[in-house]
Amino acid sequence: MRGVFFVALQDVRNQLRQGATIVWVFVMPPVFFYFIGTVTSGFSGAFSEAADTPVGVYAESPGFLREQIDLRLRDNGFAPVWYETSGTEDQAGEAPARTLRFGASLTERIGEEKSIPVVFETDATALTRDYEIIRIQRSLYTALADIVVADSLSAAPLAAADLTALNAETRIWQLEVTPAGQRREVPSGFEQAIPGMLVMFTILVLLTSGATSLAVERNQGLLRRLASAPITRAELVAGKWGGRMMLATVQVAAALAFGTWLFGMHWGPDFGMIVAVLAAWAAFCASAGLLLGSLARTEAQAVGLGLLFANGLAALGGCWWPIEVTPDWMQFVQKLTPTGWTMDALHKLISFEAGALAAVANFVTLTIAALAVGALAVNRFRYQ
Repeated sequence: MRGVFFVALQDVRNQLRQGATIVWVFVMPPVFFYFIGTVTSGFSGAFSEAADTPVGVYAESPGFLREQIDLRLRDNGFAPVWYETSGTEDQAGEAPARTLRFGASLTERIGEEKSIPVVFETDATALTRDYEIIRIQRSLYTALADIVVADSLSAAPLAAADLTALNAETRIWQLEVTPAGQRREVPSGFEQAIPGMLVMFTILVLLTSGATSLAVERNQGLLRRLASAPITRAELVAGKWGGRMMLATVQVAAALAFGTWLFGMHWGPDFGMIVAVLAAWAAFCASAGLLLGSLARTEAQAVGLGLLFANGLAALGGCWWPIEVTPDWMQFVQKLTPTGWTMDALHKLISFEAGALAAVANFVTLTIAALAVGALAVNRFRYQ
């Protein structure tokens, strides 16, 4: 075992001396955590009640119904700013990101039982736009129901006092909404980006730096020199795998530290199982790096194939975006990839808090895959 540790330690030292490896292990992960976490923060925005979403409301002479509509908009998470004009710009001269426009004489036309046009416009992305439309419709239909009920209870024409009295009454029917079972919100923001980029960078570094160094050593004759050293082939291969496992461990540990201390990542109640899953993932990446390094004939081949496989697996495995927002066929494909097994386990443990037992199958699958790929790498290993 002394020879194994010696080879492993020298390997990881040599790789960590390379500037490119340092950059991709310690510099790029936090940069991508911030960038991807910020970009994907809106993925779940369409499914969660966004508080104080600003909306510019334009209405000429809205009358006392303005207060009731304002109340219902605020009940549904909007922060309305009213402009009693037909213009399209706010007081700063810029068009609001969301606008709600009513026809002229809102209260007067409703009192005369006449229809009034309403137009809602938003520059939100597709997921958020659909949900905002639902919230706007809910606000307006609730306000309309209030008007109908208040008018039916008053013998005189509808007045502001009738709506005030209606709002003060206790609602007979109340709907309470609570999650059924475990939390099932779509991961977003740093909750998606940090695990996703951690998984991606681990396989990226191992399939590039890990594989390239082995191809370089073979082409430069370093492996042939080791063949004449007092170390067996099994010890040499184990040492090469151990060096890549150490590099993967450094990558995972650095990502965990950056995510926790720089971005305040909450890892959930089963951090021990998270570490076990990431250890199995690191073992798989070490085996994959050793296999690619054994198959690649040149440094260029190792880099090209490493980038291709790492980015392809990251995209298909749900590292770049929440796999839950993709079509069913993509969610099925994720289940066939090692990145998908890892991300699925991390989502269960971090985002859904489903418990450690929920990730046992993922851990076992990753471990078996690491052993299978490692065995294939041992079989394909060559000195020249």
